[in-house]
Formats: sequence, structure tokens, C-alpha cells
Amino acid sequence: MIEMLNTDCMEYMAGLPDKAFELSCVDPPYGIKQAGGQTGGQGKLKKRIFNNGKIDRWDKPPTKKYWKELFRVSKNQIVWGGNYFPLPPSRCVVVWDKVQPWENFSQIEIAWTSFDGPAQLYKLDNRTGGKIHPTQKPVALYKWLLSRYAKPGDKILDTHGGSGSICIACHDLGYDLTWMELDADYYKAAVARYQNHAAQGTLFDQAELTRSNVWKA
Repeated sequence: MIEMLNTDCMEYMAGLPDKAFELSCVDPPYGIKQAGGQTGGQGKLKKRIFNNGKIDRWDKPPTKKYWKELFRVSKNQIVWGGNYFPLPPSRCVVVWDKVQPWENFSQIEIAWTSFDGPAQLYKLDNRTGGKIHPTQKPVALYKWLLSRYAKPGDKILDTHGGSGSICIACHDLGYDLTWMELDADYYKAAVARYQNHAAQGTLFDQAELTRSNVWKA
């Protein structure tokens, strides 16, 4: 089941029991200003965020309370941008080589993981059109992660959903996912993206929106 929520992740996690999910795979904001996002390497989508007044959402990294809750409700974690956060040392980092030809753009992105294993490198060109979110990641990247770090029957949590790429990956691979995005515009775009994929990719009884801010399939 894919559950897509337009909600605050802190409010949602507060109501969960300990270790409710086997794996959390998250991509929290780390602060565009601190990372140089205002001055270099930003595309049209990031510029639109500044112009539309959404900068506050991308300039506030998670609090200590967020990390405490995330580690409480999930048994294992994968955190994109982990090198920006105060996380424990881990030898099992994941490096995504974006096969980026332009030197003024980031060549790689790093994910911190809670797993005990060797560091991994995955090469995948990210120059694809049709992005709906500034930090959108390829579906293939999430499929690669899940194939290595999730087990059959695992329940997956994503607290900062963005474009919904992980929804498509979990749908195709058969994982139960609870996904949430606080921004209403991104939420609607991600739900539409997922619905379109699910309708084209498989035959299933399409569920209805049980509430205006919840999509289940």
C-alpha cells in the first residue's frame, strides 16, 4: 500500500509507536543559503522557489527533535544530504554519482545510512526533464537503494516526500510506504505523478482519496 499524506511529519511521528517502520528513507532540507543554493548551481525550479516565497521551507534544516523521532520510529535509516547533518559516524554511506558534465553543478550526492557495510557508489545520469521538485531524484535510484537495504515485507517511511519518486519505486517493487509532504503544491503534483504511473503500469482497483490530504492505493 502506498499512503501519501499532506501533513507535518513531526505531528505524524508523534503518534507512532517505537520502531513502527523497518526503514526510513528521507531527504530533509539542509538549508539552501548555507549550501550556496542562492548563488550558484540553481536551476529554474529553485529560482521559482525563491520567487514564490517558498524559501523558508528550504532554509530550515531538521531540528534535534526530528532526528530523535526519526530514529525512534524506524529501525534503520537512509538520509540524503547526510553530510550536512549531525549524524553518528557511518562507514556505509551511499554516493550517487550524477554523471554531471558541468563543473559548477554538484557532481555527487551523499546519503548517510545506519547500516553496517561497505560504502556504495551508484552512477546515474540525472539530466532528465519534467521535474516537479528542486531535489527530485530518479525512481531508478530509489529502486537501487531498496534492492540493497530493504527486505520483503518491510514498511518504509519518507518524511520529506518531495516529488514522490520513492512512491513509484515502492509501488513497482511491492513495498508498503507511508510518504508525506507538507507543501500542498508539491503534494498535489506528486500524487498526480504517482497516480499516472500506477494507472499506466499495473491493473489495480484505484482507491479514492479518503480525505483531501490523504491518498492511498
